[in-house]
Amino acid sequence: MDTTTFILVACFVFGFGLLSKRLATSSLTPPLVFVGCGMVFGPWGLGWLHLNVEHGVMHVLAELTLILVLFGDAARIDWFALRKELGLPIRLLVIGMPLTIGLGMLGAKWLFPELSWLEAAVLGAVLAPTDAALGQAVVSNPGVPVRVRQALNVESGLNDGIVLPLLLVLATFASMETEPGAAAELARFAALQVTLGPLVGVAVAWVGNRLLSWSVDKGWIQPTFERLTGLALALLAFACAEQLGGNGFIAAFVAGLALGHWTRGRCEYLYQFLEAEGQLLVLLVFLAFGSSFVGPALENYSIAMVSYAFLSLTVVRMLPVALSMIGSGLRGRTVLFLGWFGPRGLASILFGILLVSRLDLEHEALIFNSVVLTVLLSVVAHGISAAPLARRYASMAADVQSCQEEHRPVMDHPLRMRV
Repeated sequence: MDTTTFILVACFVFGFGLLSKRLATSSLTPPLVFVGCGMVFGPWGLGWLHLNVEHGVMHVLAELTLILVLFGDAARIDWFALRKELGLPIRLLVIGMPLTIGLGMLGAKWLFPELSWLEAAVLGAVLAPTDAALGQAVVSNPGVPVRVRQALNVESGLNDGIVLPLLLVLATFASMETEPGAAAELARFAALQVTLGPLVGVAVAWVGNRLLSWSVDKGWIQPTFERLTGLALALLAFACAEQLGGNGFIAAFVAGLALGHWTRGRCEYLYQFLEAEGQLLVLLVFLAFGSSFVGPALENYSIAMVSYAFLSLTVVRMLPVALSMIGSGLRGRTVLFLGWFGPRGLASILFGILLVSRLDLEHEALIFNSVVLTVLLSVVAHGISAAPLARRYASMAADVQSCQEEHRPVMDHPLRMRV
């Protein structure tokens, strides 16, 4: 990055920080602002901002952010509390998410007949994870029942890590179609990726937790370094898994799950890191997304891509959510609310970069551009609608007598990076 780019990035972060509280309940969400700044000041705008995604630094940024998000999202879930309140999150993850991937695959094959079934499934999987941070006004609005907020929050925290192994397997087998002679080797590679990763993640979390607990009990660790231990463990799980032939991203997610379970929600040091240093990485990804990805996607768009983006945020998301909520006792408006607020954001961006940088798909440009357009539409549509729709829904849900299922007591889990 050149000096002008550094100046602009610093000004964007500092300027938004000055107005962040004022804008917290507005439609100008951080992702929307930073994507917009990337588009305006990037090569397809004024040409002042140059974040070259082909450069190694940008790939490191994307990988580091994905590691941190997977680890942090998993670690913030209190499993002892959640397993008593599994209703809505389990419905969304166990029923809604597979249906979303399947419906996304069917929609992709219908609109893009040139894709193989495996490539269509890859596109559906990349766009399956949700990003509650894009609708921050929803999950942070105290008027929205805690049970509804918890469902969206937990779903967003776990679906990216759950989808990742499936995505890697699908993408690996899809790449076989261009290299049929390497089928056995690729199958072995996929198996190692999804088995060694979890084993390494559990091992790193167990050792790290024991050492951290020992140091805290002795009073030997300073608060500043306690905040950094989460990042260190996430990177250690990633690197060890990659060194042994497993998938580092899966290892980071499983390490977060294990650490969150063993500490029983006492990861304050990790939340503090995510609220500050981690947020900067997320904002830089959205800035790079607007600067480097949106322009080419808009130049090469097709009616089929735009149609798929629209379907992905509506029918492909809302129909599976409605089916998963049958018998839940929730009001129809609540089901619609849950269905609409399934934004596609950070995980889809990072998964798309991961596919392009690590795998070789025949129609990767079509798949990646479709992902970019879907995320762009989501950033705008969910960013603009989050605050007003959350207020309207909160007003409706204030009638406790008619919304008894919505107001059933549950624990409110910590939010991921407040972007």
